[in-house]
Amino acid sequence: MLDIWEEIWSSLQKNKLRTFLTGFSVAWGIFMLILLLGSGNGLKNGVKKQFGDRAKNSMVVWPGRTSLPWNGLQKGRKVKFGNQSLRYLKQQHPEISKITPTFSLWNTTISYGKEYTNNSTTGVSPDFKEIRNIEVKPGNGRFVNETDIRDRRKVVILHERTAELLFKNEREKALGKYVKINNLAFQVVGIYSDENLSRTPSVFMPLTAAQLLRPDTWGYGSFEFTVDGIKSKEEGSAFEQSVRKTLGQALSYNPQDQRAVWVWNVLENYMQTMGIFNGISFFIWIIGIGTLIAGIVGVSNIMLITVKERTREFGIRKALGASPVSILKLVVVESVLITLFFGYIGMVLGIGVTEGVAWILNQNPVGEGGFAVFTNPTVELPIAVAATAVLVLAGVLAGYFPARKAVKIRPIEALRNE
Repeated sequence: MLDIWEEIWSSLQKNKLRTFLTGFSVAWGIFMLILLLGSGNGLKNGVKKQFGDRAKNSMVVWPGRTSLPWNGLQKGRKVKFGNQSLRYLKQQHPEISKITPTFSLWNTTISYGKEYTNNSTTGVSPDFKEIRNIEVKPGNGRFVNETDIRDRRKVVILHERTAELLFKNEREKALGKYVKINNLAFQVVGIYSDENLSRTPSVFMPLTAAQLLRPDTWGYGSFEFTVDGIKSKEEGSAFEQSVRKTLGQALSYNPQDQRAVWVWNVLENYMQTMGIFNGISFFIWIIGIGTLIAGIVGVSNIMLITVKERTREFGIRKALGASPVSILKLVVVESVLITLFFGYIGMVLGIGVTEGVAWILNQNPVGEGGFAVFTNPTVELPIAVAATAVLVLAGVLAGYFPARKAVKIRPIEALRNE
């Protein structure tokens, strides 16, 4: 067995250019496949992450100003969301499963002792936790509950990063402590987590407590809710129009007035975005497979030429007593070693480049609030292994069949071959 390894090493040393060209074809094919698929997955995951903090079947509605007159009322009126419109919306749409008004205050100062930070503060109801998929890990307290709303409790739920800024090394002891928000004392009852740390974290409190910080002159900032039973973009669009009509009836504006109420249909946007990425993924797969085929052709051609060049060598080996099986074994093992080694190099380089690009882009988030456009650019291991296996098989077959033909030639004829 040792002899065959020595012979393979000697052959590779004598034919460095041939070995390099064969290996480069393999490494390049794997590298490009990993790079293309990883980049596609990274972009797709980055966009999906922006939807990740909301239920996919959710919808957000904001009040605006009317741009059309309605029933004798002039345009330019400020639309105000209140409890009456909230109740009417729930009555007319039983398919709404979770709903919360929001009441936001921007750039509020939150302090604990000498430490302080500026955050947005949002008053919410308990349903907000499920709508936004807020995570409060075990041991980190709780979220807003109905008792908080009813009793106007001055309690807050901080993001874990905000807790670290305010409490430093005593972050674990933050629960139960009091922080000041606009000079009012609020008790910390929960600390929530959010993987998307590029955004400025919000501070959450009961809706009724938030209204203590600012007079309720403009009503709620938005309605956020989840909808059951919607499974297509068409159904989502129809429901959006129905919501506009319902609110138009409750708040006396033209339901066709797009500026009276602004709607973010998360489900429709998510499905449209994923549809685009499915098309991009298909295109990337086509390019990736084409690159892989080019690698297969390259490896096959080089192996065919290599075997032809070594016909004289095979003749000498047979003249010295080598069996055809041992010569074939030498060719096959050599092909497997080259393709496996360089395939692994291509895989490592592909993963390294995609991870490096992800790191660079995540250092410079884009968009309002800053979000990572490129996240977790992974390629499934079975795909990478299968691609390597295909190139290995191509190299083996491209070497085996011409080698089998070559070893059948009589030594004297093989020795005449130049």
